[in-house]
Amino acid sequence: MNIISKPYATAFIQFAQQRPDVLCISADLTSSCEVDTFRDQFPERFFSMGMTEQNMLSFCGGLALEGFRPFVHTFSVFLYRRPYDQLVNSIAYSNRQVRLMGFLPGITTPGGATHQAIEDIAVLRGVPNLTILETGDATEVETVLEVADAVPGPVYVRVLRGLVPRLFNTPFQFNQLRVLSSGTEVLVISAGITTEEVMRATPALAAAGVKITHLHASTLKPFAKSQLLDLLATVKHGIVTLENHTIIGGLGSIVAEILADHGIGKKLIRLGLPDTFAHGASRPYLMKKYGLDAMALVKAIEQLMHTTTGITEEQLQAVRLETVHSVAKAEAL
Repeated sequence: MNIISKPYATAFIQFAQQRPDVLCISADLTSSCEVDTFRDQFPERFFSMGMTEQNMLSFCGGLALEGFRPFVHTFSVFLYRRPYDQLVNSIAYSNRQVRLMGFLPGITTPGGATHQAIEDIAVLRGVPNLTILETGDATEVETVLEVADAVPGPVYVRVLRGLVPRLFNTPFQFNQLRVLSSGTEVLVISAGITTEEVMRATPALAAAGVKITHLHASTLKPFAKSQLLDLLATVKHGIVTLENHTIIGGLGSIVAEILADHGIGKKLIRLGLPDTFAHGASRPYLMKKYGLDAMALVKAIEQLMHTTTGITEEQLQAVRLETVHSVAKAEAL
């Protein structure tokens, strides 16, 4: 596995350079969202709106009305908490093709509650016309732009930045679950940064006799219901969801709704932030503290199967995909 530095910066320039109607909008976080190189190369297509997110989203609604393709760049939390009314009325209600590129989703920032978008999926799933995408590796970061641009309406994307692992060798596919492993014991569904944790745990689980089907979800709204339902029928013990978000309203809730709607009586364990704000700390610390890591997954599977695997933290540490990425690198603001 390779670690890619700033995959979004290169991908956005490559995407936009042959599309003159694509505009880059920034909210005073230009270098933090890796669009400073775009600003330098295409200054006439770059707009820095300052810390005025409400005005920025209304402005982008107007740009889309005039036929431009605005891509808005700021931290995830600032795309929906501050300008929610403008997002709904200026963009979603009128179904404008505005792309909301949200960086530092969930606990990928040490900035604490003011900077951690831990309930963004829950809030934005309720907005009509809005599509929600989430990147899980460098390949998806590099290929999500064309996917988002092809959607006829507004799109919100949870974007990874900085040092990003390359986990996949195929591009982002809209409304399709990636099947990363197949087994008959438990179905595990992950999204974003938690997919790397499931991939770390999978070999240890297999060695302990627990073979899982692992699905990576990158399109959260809409959701690939039919694909999920087909795979649900192949597992014995139930489902575990793992997400960089609260367990209220996100991936776990999406799966629970599908189970309820179709009368499926399989046990579901949702892993993610409980009903709490997170501390300001490094990503590995927060993932361990709040149960978003590989060991939390192992314990959930043991609970689901009423068994003990004997898997230890040391075993999981030994298969950590990349030390500098997963341990030493703490995202700054």
